[in-house]
Amino acid sequence: MGYIATGSALAFFTAVILRRLFLKSKRQCPSSKVMSGKTVIITGANSGLGKAAAMELAKRRARLILACRTLASAKDTVKEIQKATGNSEIIPKELDLASLKSINKFSKDVLTEEGKIDVLLNNAGVFQCPYSKTEDGFEMQMGVNHLGHFALTLLLLERIKNTSGSRIVVVSSSLSKRGSINFDDFNCEKDYNKIKAYNDSKLANLMFVKQLTEHLRDSCVDIVALNPGMVVTNLGRHVMSSVIKAVLSPLVVLLGLRNASEGCQTLVYCAVADELRGKSGIYIGTDFQPCDYPPNAMDNEAAFKLWELSKMLTKVA
Repeated sequence: MGYIATGSALAFFTAVILRRLFLKSKRQCPSSKVMSGKTVIITGANSGLGKAAAMELAKRRARLILACRTLASAKDTVKEIQKATGNSEIIPKELDLASLKSINKFSKDVLTEEGKIDVLLNNAGVFQCPYSKTEDGFEMQMGVNHLGHFALTLLLLERIKNTSGSRIVVVSSSLSKRGSINFDDFNCEKDYNKIKAYNDSKLANLMFVKQLTEHLRDSCVDIVALNPGMVVTNLGRHVMSSVIKAVLSPLVVLLGLRNASEGCQTLVYCAVADELRGKSGIYIGTDFQPCDYPPNAMDNEAAFKLWELSKMLTKVA
């Protein structure tokens, strides 16, 4: 009986390892495009998917602007990436997406210093955090994940529009399909569920992409939304304790879940792939293929209402 159990266990782990090796081969960005001469802004570039994407794009010789919540973390990340890649064209910038004042300052500095913006990669986010508000009084997850990026994008939009072949990439999530926009309690002051609030913010990302695509229909700017899939990063710091993470880490490896350097490949693909040119509004999944928007993201009336509310709240358009 013991031999059978041992044999079954070995077979299981062998199958899991082979599956992981197979999946890993499918997780590399299929585009080998070099980004020399291209200026790319990445929000949340000091950790997780943003940092991993910055590392990959630095290897492709892009000129990077790392927009991080603190300047110290941005500088530390720049040093690490420069040491690893030899790319000297990496600029640290402070950007706190929970502060419209910070967003305005960052945008003003970029517009003063940069003649063009080839790619804006809206990646930063908070995930299922305890209830709190941004500096401007917005519920934190909607404030950072949607409103902060909404304001940033619109403030930089004219420079992006004036850059030939430019692109705006928005990181959403498969959890967007479980979201809804409660316009009667937009800041969750009556009722807060941290899981629902995250889902709602990711739905808002997709609605933003749909509306922005319409607004830029006659421009040369491509808008791309993406779902990075299940990726193990520090985004879940509010959800899992260090003890739970330590216990789950081996299972993560065995089950083939993506780590940051694997999960970022979808971000990199959406930022660089020539085959996405002229396909504004496309939604890319974890396999680098187009996928359908969830039904709740197709509510054009709600999306337009969210656009107008976001303009009013951020005062940027």
